[in-house]
Amino acid sequence: MDAASAAKDRVDRALALLERRLLDLKSRAAGSSRVPEDDLFAPQPSSETDRARIHELEAAGRDAAEALARAADAIRETLSEQEGR
Repeated sequence: MDAASAAKDRVDRALALLERRLLDLKSRAAGSSRVPEDDLFAPQPSSETDRARIHELEAAGRDAAEALARAADAIRETLSEQEGR
């Protein structure tokens, strides 16, 4: 496997992880009668459950951003190496 394929695989894995986390959080939010199913960022959290859900979404977003940043760095590095050849 060349470096570009490895970098693409890392991006694909990061996106799959993000999608799984988002679907998990959405399914938990759908169980609440106060929060519409598609509104993951409902304003004014009024309970500890809402605050915990928002915290989990923020953490998942940070994790995904970090994973995608690492993958983007790997892709940039690979492209630089290939241009140098």
